[in-house]
Amino acid sequence: MGSNETALSRRTLLRAMSSAGAALALGGCAGLGTEAPAFDASALAAQPSLMVATNRRAVNGAQAQPWFGSERGSTTIARARLAAPDGGRFSLAAVGLSDWSLTGVERVPQVEDLFRGMPTGRDVLVYIHGYNTTFETAVLDAVHLSDGISFRGSTMLFSWPSRAKLLDYGYDRESAMWSRDSLERVLDQLIVSPTVGRINIVAHSIGTMLTLEALRQVYARRGDDLVSRIGAVVFASPDIDMDVFTSSVGRIGGLAPKITVVTATNDRALAVSRLIAGGVTRVGAAEKAQLERLGIRVIDASDSGFGVINHDLFLSNEAIRGVIRRAIETGTYAGVPMSGPLPGGPAGGPVDPLSPAAAASLQPY
Repeated sequence: MGSNETALSRRTLLRAMSSAGAALALGGCAGLGTEAPAFDASALAAQPSLMVATNRRAVNGAQAQPWFGSERGSTTIARARLAAPDGGRFSLAAVGLSDWSLTGVERVPQVEDLFRGMPTGRDVLVYIHGYNTTFETAVLDAVHLSDGISFRGSTMLFSWPSRAKLLDYGYDRESAMWSRDSLERVLDQLIVSPTVGRINIVAHSIGTMLTLEALRQVYARRGDDLVSRIGAVVFASPDIDMDVFTSSVGRIGGLAPKITVVTATNDRALAVSRLIAGGVTRVGAAEKAQLERLGIRVIDASDSGFGVINHDLFLSNEAIRGVIRRAIETGTYAGVPMSGPLPGGPAGGPVDPLSPAAAASLQPY
């Protein structure tokens, strides 16, 4: 079986286990709530289209599978067309055995073109995947995340060139670091867009290292302008050196209190990563108290998983998805609670997230 089919099968199994075993997962999830969250419909359910930024090299002109491969290339901005699973009560989707699918990719010139025709002030969820992930699997993971938390804004995937092979950890790690300038430019274009409202970020595994590096670079140039545009930053099972993480968090100013880290001391994937890294603790397997001293929010999910690996809990566990949704809903935007109106617009009316003065100070580089 090819690596793409293997990855997709693993995701399908995770969803089936999540549907069948939600009660078991929630029962052992101390501090995460005792009931499965009841969410409304996601924006993807009504408009099955995902925004994409990727620095993978296109395959087949990005006109057919696998769309984008594992080689490094220039950054492409695109829309991914999706087909939703059958939502019937007695369908395979009801037990996690039917899935979303990727049906096509449409390239556009730049990030701002993705928002044409959308209302001003639309929130964005940016997902950055982890190690051993094909482009198509990354697309579906972004969809499962957004749909799973019923995100009501626009969802974007940033997909970096993973080799998508179990034994190519070294290549993936280097590719992730190589991608930080590309992600920085994408985030910068979102920040300066007059259409975009809050920018929420969820990164997984090695993707957290890439994301933190990009945020550090953007913060060095934008400072508090970046902080005011970011809603929530969630690092799920971060595969990053504890010392590197501590240093970087100290260099992103007011972003640190917006970070939520989902950890699990029994994350087997991070245990292997620690061995490869010379025994240095990975953030996703660190003790909660150690991370809380950095001023960030920590969710210890060590008792939440019912699998062997416990590295994909943000996809397989309903309580963890609830944590991510609450982080997005209860964060702040320019000092104003997310649950209230954004600055610059009346309650219930259209919102302009940038004042003229702020817009003048935020020019793309």
